[in-house]
Amino acid sequence: MSCSPFDLRDYFFEELAEDDRQQVDLHSRTCEKCREELSRLRSTQAALLAVADEEIPQRIGFISDRVYEPSRLRRWWGAFWESAPRLGFASAAMLSAAIIVSAMHRPAVVTPPAPAGAVDVVKLQADFSRQLNEAVQKAVAESDARHEQRTAQLLTAAARRFDGERKSDIEQVSQRFAILEKYYRREMRASILGGGPQ
Repeated sequence: MSCSPFDLRDYFFEELAEDDRQQVDLHSRTCEKCREELSRLRSTQAALLAVADEEIPQRIGFISDRVYEPSRLRRWWGAFWESAPRLGFASAAMLSAAIIVSAMHRPAVVTPPAPAGAVDVVKLQADFSRQLNEAVQKAVAESDARHEQRTAQLLTAAARRFDGERKSDIEQVSQRFAILEKYYRREMRASILGGGPQ
């Protein structure tokens, strides 16, 4: 959390007015917390810009396309209901068939039971759906794992770089402080030997 009079994110993304930016500039020169916050924002931006965009794997796109594409029967059924002439013809044909059947008074046809080796369509659909879900979940998990690994690598590299920059900054500050201290001592010695301030 910064103690700046303005939000440092607005400053970092250059969304502040020029006067406000100058106030934040002055404040960040004297405030260690705000300088660290700005450094973290730079590191985060660098890490995010280093992440490459990844396309959805073709396998997932291929599988999901087939899942969400309507079947032939469903497409035909939709086209049938949208066509008034076809619907009228089908209604007339159904009425004619009903009249013929009722005129003939045939008894209902009993369908024989399905043979033992018949294919259970519902079971096949459930099995296909399960396999599809497993394949999609596996592909998504692999993609997430790759993203997490890459993010962890980038964050580790950014942390190392940040630590190196911080050590370098501390060393520079120490060197400048030593120079200032020498300068101060020399000025004090000159003022003492010279008999007071000039």
